[in-house]
Amino acid sequence: MTHSILIVDDDPEIRQVVRIGLTQAGHTVEEAGDGAEGLAKAQSGRFDLVVLDIGLPRMDGLEVCRTLRQTRTTPILFLTARNDEIDRVLGFELGGDDYVVKPFSPRELSARVKAILKRSGAVDSVTEVPKGVQRGCLTLDADRHLCAVAGVPVALTAREMALLAHLMAHPDHVSARPALTDAMYGVNIHVSDRTVDSHLRNLRAKLSAAGCADAIETVHGVGVRMGPCSE
Repeated sequence: MTHSILIVDDDPEIRQVVRIGLTQAGHTVEEAGDGAEGLAKAQSGRFDLVVLDIGLPRMDGLEVCRTLRQTRTTPILFLTARNDEIDRVLGFELGGDDYVVKPFSPRELSARVKAILKRSGAVDSVTEVPKGVQRGCLTLDADRHLCAVAGVPVALTAREMALLAHLMAHPDHVSARPALTDAMYGVNIHVSDRTVDSHLRNLRAKLSAAGCADAIETVHGVGVRMGPCSE
């Protein structure tokens, strides 16, 4: 299946490498050379995924992500030279779905893109009403990447959707971090506890803001499970 991907990077050589790798994988690609241009294109809704550098002129990638997340759930893959854990955590807290550090392998990048698109279903919608599983006021349709609280759509990233889908599939079981990591990233993938906590914190905040503050309960020393999801 062909997907439309936006590459936002101020380095034309990096854009060329990414473009070649993604087009060889069968995707259609469009480019932007700075943050403001990238945001304008991403907000058009034409893209299934955005490959986004952090160190951009006019508007940095973190601000682009923060602004885009106000209206769209388009998956975002950060591509950057920054490798500090605090930068990765901040990127995830703002709504990023994955993080690849320069220099990178084009094959790894294509594999990460494929995994994100598979998780997200390449759907970018905050207006459709989900018709999937329900718990209290919370409804989840993971296949269509749709979530709602009391019928009001909630925009989630691909990671947040995968996390919530796992918890909803095991509503009365306590899930420890390894199980949450596997649900979001797949097996045999190592990510820090801070990264998992960041996704969990974002998910809780979004559901709480939508009126479902008790959606996820913490069982101290063990893990988390679904709460009653009362309004």
